[in-house]
Amino acid sequence: MTDSIPQFGTAEYQSKPGSDTCKSCNQTLTGLYYRINGSLACQGCTEKLKAQLPKDSHSAFVRSLLFGVGGAIVGLVLYSVFGIVTGIVIGYVSLAVGYIVGKAIRFGSRGIGGRRYQVTAALLTYAAVSMAAIPMAISQAIKEKKDGPPARVEQPSTSPAKNASPANGTATSPGPQPAPKEKMGLGAALVGLALIGLASPFLELQEPFQGLIGLVILFVGIRIAWQITAGPKIDILGPFTAGASSPPPAT
Repeated sequence: MTDSIPQFGTAEYQSKPGSDTCKSCNQTLTGLYYRINGSLACQGCTEKLKAQLPKDSHSAFVRSLLFGVGGAIVGLVLYSVFGIVTGIVIGYVSLAVGYIVGKAIRFGSRGIGGRRYQVTAALLTYAAVSMAAIPMAISQAIKEKKDGPPARVEQPSTSPAKNASPANGTATSPGPQPAPKEKMGLGAALVGLALIGLASPFLELQEPFQGLIGLVILFVGIRIAWQITAGPKIDILGPFTAGASSPPPAT
């Protein structure tokens, strides 16, 4: 919401009949009036507020989803690069990932929030943090392979072939060979890798203390994204008629 939208952040309490004023424009309430977040508001300011509130739509959600995916990719890269460069896997980066994803969704929706935006932000935050384990594991495997001992070179055997026939010196036909293992397709490999990545926060529970702390920090990051993408808390009650009865108490 912009600064021109009427503000109703502080609740007002009952006053003497005929002295009630609008929280926004300070005009005496006459005719119809409302309560917005517990504060009194005239009909004009209420209509202005309703008109300036961002409207949810399918296009807004799709736009927020695209921005959210982009934010999740940025968070994944941030988490992975930090772990690969420093060699330290620190769960506190999850907080930054949650903030980035939440802000990206909020920016894409142009200020619109709500439950489906919150669920999307939570899922993208979890996916970004968990999938970061894949490039980190690949980097670690490459490093260990480079640092490993040189492979031993087997010398060719000079002993006579075991299958050579003692009569004519020719080799007999070898026995049945085991069937070669089928290679996993690229698609299946990627799916398996993704499933391992998504499960990585829980696989870390093999080390209970460290794994539990990582999960707690991850859920805090998800909560940050959840809060950022929450809808505006605008509670409008009414209309009521000025002078007909005392204003309803603020709740």
